Amino acid sequence: MAGKLSPIPFVLLILVVIATFILPSVPSAMGAHEISAADTAWMLTSTALVLIMTPGLAFFYGGMVSRKNVLSTMLQSFICMAIVAVIWVVFGFSLAFGESIGGFVGNPLTFFMMRGVIDGAPWPGAPTIPLLLFAMFQLKFAIIAPALITGAFAERIRFTSYILFICLFFAFIYAPLAHATWHPDGLLMRFGVLDFAGGTVVHMSAGWAALASALFLKRRYDANHNPAHIPYVMLGTGLLWFGWFGFNAGSALGSGELAVVALATTTTASGAAALAWIFFDAARGKKPSAMGTCIGAVVGLVAITPAAGFVTIPHSIAIGVIAAVISNLVVEWRTRTTLDDTLDVFPCHGVGGMVGMVLTGVFATNAINPVVEVSNGLVYGEAKLFLVQSAALVIVSIFAFFGSWILLKITDMISPLRVTEQEELAGLDISQHDESL
Repeated sequence: MAGKLSPIPFVLLILVVIATFILPSVPSAMGAHEISAADTAWMLTSTALVLIMTPGLAFFYGGMVSRKNVLSTMLQSFICMAIVAVIWVVFGFSLAFGESIGGFVGNPLTFFMMRGVIDGAPWPGAPTIPLLLFAMFQLKFAIIAPALITGAFAERIRFTSYILFICLFFAFIYAPLAHATWHPDGLLMRFGVLDFAGGTVVHMSAGWAALASALFLKRRYDANHNPAHIPYVMLGTGLLWFGWFGFNAGSALGSGELAVVALATTTTASGAAALAWIFFDAARGKKPSAMGTCIGAVVGLVAITPAAGFVTIPHSIAIGVIAAVISNLVVEWRTRTTLDDTLDVFPCHGVGGMVGMVLTGVFATNAINPVVEVSNGLVYGEAKLFLVQSAALVIVSIFAFFGSWILLKITDMISPLRVTEQEELAGLDISQHDESL
């Protein structure tokens, strides 16, 4: 294995040739569309905020693993920023937002190599910002989704195999879900599913892929370890919380009142979840901990993501509390099983995303969001949205779990996913990267 040449440099060289000579892009005169400077400024800021979440996730996960796996775990997040950015430009944006093929996925040639994006008409749901800015904003979501999965198989996956898997995950799981949920012609969009900022597209897809990965790779040889550096976890939580304002408030796709509501609900849900987590721990005789506070805050951020632009502030607090208690219980259940989800990605991101999706159907109100047609939730006496959200949860769960399992099998056939016992015990920092703290 070590003596073989990697095909990646040759692939990149071919892409450079295509971009430079075969597809010369000479945009027509820009400025023909009604672009809002204020909305553009906010979305530029939001795009940067969402990107900082991935380094934040690297610190969040890196602080939780054992010392011999800190660098490898953090690199798994960082490499997503490089890989997905290239895929997105080539055909990824097209798969997610290109001309719809049956409502399931986009035509990969629609925006191939960003053709027609620089001077293209704004996205219908974001009419006041340039199409290119919309594309770059959505790219940051596509980057963090596969990075979230890494916590489930931390400390035992081969790095080169991981790269192949996230490429497949993006193309066959993430992009179809993004298209189905956020494209005007998408299946879930037409079905009436509400997902303001990625509860389905990002967190449920990553959560179910994490569960599939943990089951597929099985337990670590030594599953007992102490977190390497809890201050890293706290730093990562701060960066995630900070970036999440771009994640949720940016999903308003403008700088108006809806963005303010999403920012407010994000703040309160995460705060309420952090408190609920440590209070629930205390009720069961545990001491309040830095780890618990951080995990609770992130669970609240996950749960409010699909609902941020559809619910009131008091209801956002309820969502945070409910999600924290349920995720805490699932984490406790997981510890009593043989499931080795290293950093509890499924109990926190997967379950948190599902709770948020269902509670969107409970608490959503059409008084909050004037941009899209919103049915009232269950607490307002209407059951339609709740049933739609619940049905979508089942459909997406089946697709994401079994789809990810198939991709894991394919990846393992091409390049073994699991490191050897000796490599795992030595630590992935040394065995995969020849580096150490």
